[in-house]
Amino acid sequence: MTGKVAVFVDGGYLDHLRDHRRVGRLDLEKLVHSAVGDGELLRAYYYTCMPFQGEPPTEEERGRYAKKDQFLSVVRRLPRFEVRLGKIQRIGDDVRQKRVDILLAIELVSLAWKGSIDLAVVIAGDSDFVPAVEQAKDAGVVVRLLYFRESCHDELLDAVDERVEITQVLVDFCQRDE
Repeated sequence: MTGKVAVFVDGGYLDHLRDHRRVGRLDLEKLVHSAVGDGELLRAYYYTCMPFQGEPPTEEERGRYAKKDQFLSVVRRLPRFEVRLGKIQRIGDDVRQKRVDILLAIELVSLAWKGSIDLAVVIAGDSDFVPAVEQAKDAGVVVRLLYFRESCHDELLDAVDERVEITQVLVDFCQRDE
């Protein structure tokens, strides 16, 4: 499909897959451009949170934070890439990302209703995105989902127009040298 394309990447989704599926570091630029296809990339948005740090932070926490900060600096310098940061919240022993999904949803719906894009590519697996996908479709945007089979909610799969499974072939193509 040709036309203007925006790519919406749930960074937590990719982090989860790297941690649980043994997927190495992906070249984000390659992944995005393979998702865009023949279209023109308007912008790629990468949604994430900085890692939790206690008061005072441990050495491990400082290291994780510095590593993530370095990664996001690289992403910010990629052509037509934007980083959107949510908040990290600690509730008891649990640490959760906040605002990330809503940031992605707002941007998807806003670009769709403004007529800024013809195709939205969502790299995520959470059913929380279904209402935003439906709104984008109502605005005339085609919504393509890039997903891992074992980590995607059926409702999201049903809501989108096009589905592209992230296979091992695509992972290998987008694998980044460590």
